[in-house]
Amino acid sequence: MRSVLVTGGTTRLGKAIADHLAERGWRVVRSSHRPDAGADAVADLAREGGADALFAAVCGILGEPPDAIVNNAALYVTCKDAAAVAAVNCRAPMRLAALLARTGGAVVNILDAAVDGSNADRNAYTRAKFALAGFTTAENAEFGGALRINGVAPGAVLSPVGMHEKAPPLPFGRPKPCDVACAVESLLDSSANRQILPVTRPLGG
Repeated sequence: MRSVLVTGGTTRLGKAIADHLAERGWRVVRSSHRPDAGADAVADLAREGGADALFAAVCGILGEPPDAIVNNAALYVTCKDAAAVAAVNCRAPMRLAALLARTGGAVVNILDAAVDGSNADRNAYTRAKFALAGFTTAENAEFGGALRINGVAPGAVLSPVGMHEKAPPLPFGRPKPCDVACAVESLLDSSANRQILPVTRPLGG
């Protein structure tokens, strides 16, 4: 059975991804920074050494390194701690990828379709997500071909509890968590490398 770490895998989009992969036969380890979230592994990715601690915990749970990592955990624009935002949204995913590269595997980074070079200097969140997108598509020669690194860039994702009733329409529609989860699965199962999949839905879909 293939194994995967899904960071932030106990709520919202992360839970949808983790549930989907579990249903498809993956052994899923869900992480959270909250001890009361029902996660398999608890680690604060904003703290120094948080990614290393999480990876060690996952290896302990599985008895070996995971086959894949989905870097879903995120801190958003409303967080006033810029260092924490940069750590969770960029530095921790990059560190987890480097740790997985020791044994090889696949990484999927959850990005943001709204972040590109035109707005990457606006706040800590957009800077971090833009940097992670660059890392995702870079050659990453230091990994020596040990990793497949891809990304999924959804637009504003619909809440599973009816946020679509309040959210304004977007030209390309708003994806549901299941759409993002399917995109993640397709990248984990494929031989793709250094690709970013945008995930949207047709209006009315």
